Amino acid sequence: MKFGVLVFPGSNCDQDAYDVIAEVAQRPVTFLWHDSEDLQGVDAVLVPGGFSYGDYLRTGAIARFSPVMQAVKRFAAEGGPVLGICNGFQILTESGLLPGALMRNAGLKFISKQIHVRTETTDSPFTNQLKKGDVLQLPIAHMEGNYYCDAETLRQLEAEDRVAFRYSTPEGAITPEANPNGSLGNIAGVLNEKRNVLGLMPHPERASEALLGSADGWKMFSSLVNALATR
Repeated sequence: MKFGVLVFPGSNCDQDAYDVIAEVAQRPVTFLWHDSEDLQGVDAVLVPGGFSYGDYLRTGAIARFSPVMQAVKRFAAEGGPVLGICNGFQILTESGLLPGALMRNAGLKFISKQIHVRTETTDSPFTNQLKKGDVLQLPIAHMEGNYYCDAETLRQLEAEDRVAFRYSTPEGAITPEANPNGSLGNIAGVLNEKRNVLGLMPHPERASEALLGSADGWKMFSSLVNALATR
């Protein structure tokens, strides 16, 4: 079981993602450089947060053309699990691996704070150790986290149980006040049709040890480890 963490010019959460796998999960992990299509035989890919290519043009717009993302698209098409976090989520939507787009926050300000998300599905490699309705405390840090898709795409996401997480109150209520960025339907994370690609705006890698204030994010990584172990 081997994990790969992508590294782009401007990535700043790659080391955090690497450390969760190496130190908490205690599994083999390697960095994957943006200008190489060699995924080094990994079993799962993490697309971390940051400011890939300086967010020029649009968040994730340049990263989608990188050699490594061409390899990741092939990897995902073959059923390989891919987790995109924050800027990673933006890159996955730009690459066509996930539907929709991440727009400027409704308040047009960068947001960095602790929030809560409610688990909407357990049917994925990333949520199998959770229960539907579980509320997780996770940090966010983004300017473009406002998830949007057209009405037909939203209908499809809902019908196929592909909304993974929604912003909620600590008690699990889905309210406008719990939505930090204006995301459509309070959506914080979505799955692709094959359910092997997840993008989410909150940072589970920054909440995987109690020392960080919350270990709720670890449940996503432990789910992924469990999914790989039982393949």
